[in-house]
Amino acid sequence: MTPPRASLKGFLATAKKALLSPPAQRPNPLTFVVGNESADLDSLCSTVILAYFRTHTPPHTLHIPISNLQRADLALRPELNAVLSPAGLKPDDLITLTDLPREGLNPQHTRWLLVDHNVLTGDLAARFSHQVIGCIDHHDDEGVIPQTLPPGQPRVFAKCGSCMSLVLDQFKPTWDRLTPLSCDDGTPSADCDAHLARVALAPILIDTCNLASKDKTTDWDERAVALAESKLLGRPLFQSQSQPQPQSQSQPNKDEEGNGSSYNRTTYHDTLTSLKDHIRGLPYRDVLRKDYKRWTEGGAALALGVSTVVHGFEYALREVGEQNREAFLAALRAWAAEQRLDVAAVMTVSTTPEGVFTRELLVWGLNPGGVEVVRAFLTKFREKLGLETWKGGALDGGGGGQEGGKGGEWRVCWRQLGIEYSRKQVAPMLREAMKESSRL
Repeated sequence: MTPPRASLKGFLATAKKALLSPPAQRPNPLTFVVGNESADLDSLCSTVILAYFRTHTPPHTLHIPISNLQRADLALRPELNAVLSPAGLKPDDLITLTDLPREGLNPQHTRWLLVDHNVLTGDLAARFSHQVIGCIDHHDDEGVIPQTLPPGQPRVFAKCGSCMSLVLDQFKPTWDRLTPLSCDDGTPSADCDAHLARVALAPILIDTCNLASKDKTTDWDERAVALAESKLLGRPLFQSQSQPQPQSQSQPNKDEEGNGSSYNRTTYHDTLTSLKDHIRGLPYRDVLRKDYKRWTEGGAALALGVSTVVHGFEYALREVGEQNREAFLAALRAWAAEQRLDVAAVMTVSTTPEGVFTRELLVWGLNPGGVEVVRAFLTKFREKLGLETWKGGALDGGGGGQEGGKGGEWRVCWRQLGIEYSRKQVAPMLREAMKESSRL
């Protein structure tokens, strides 16, 4: 028997109740959906939407969406409130790592579906890496997910701006089937769809710069926006799937309830971007952990952490934290120690007042092994990334200057002229350098 359609809020409540129930009353196995540990909008929203649609797809197994961060870290993402509120949700409705039971959760009684990454990391990897059953991802395939998976489990890899676009592509038939149905809590069908569409649109618009980025936007993204907007606005989907829906103009009606009548694509994008980019006044530690990923690599199990900051180093030293170089470097060293890193990297993305997009990169080898990684990274990728010394070496340190690194550590900061290379590309380069240095 097909279960009734749940509202998004009702679905999250059901999933949380199942997770927090006594072990004897939980589904066995528990099936989780989890995004990557940077827990940006793409991972957070894709986790929820994928879990919702998988639960509403035969055989209707409950999928529990886990936001890959601690509950306290939700406060670092003010843009999330602007996504959840029109969908009738609050951050407290999400399920985080904090909610995972510390006892009574046998890894053998769990299954994990990955979205927006294809290798579990951190504490989850230590406990559950052997329980991964599939993934939907727009990053490079790291070869960990088996080619042959249990029946019905996805193994989807494609390059696109937002992983959400792949999720919507996979579950368009499910969404179409649900659209005529009212939710089991009495929420009208149009509002159920509007709530889903609001959450789905947010990461796609952010990650493709409102579908305007030629480097990031693909047909996957344009089709996904067309689909979500057709559900939000109650319009038939355009015949040409490669073309996005036109931006709707604001009209009065029910926007506070999540209905799309007053939806405007540009306004939604600009609001989210403004909130996402607001870091002024945050402590440096919060800036470094706001968008952060960690990997281990190589025979010596070296650890790499990469923080992405949405403003340049000059802004960070002028407007953020204690507003000086020494405090920033001290905070970065302390964060690296807290995360047990051999190599700490910070990537910045910003746009000048003249509208020029820029990237900067700081890499810090914190011990002799980390220094070898920095040296290997520079040897192989300096020219490809177009690395130029930042501000005459104002953030460099540790001995040896640009060419040395002879002491126990080495820190180098550059302007990155190869602006097409984001963390999706630079982190694998650093990881490759970690593998090479461990073989020396």
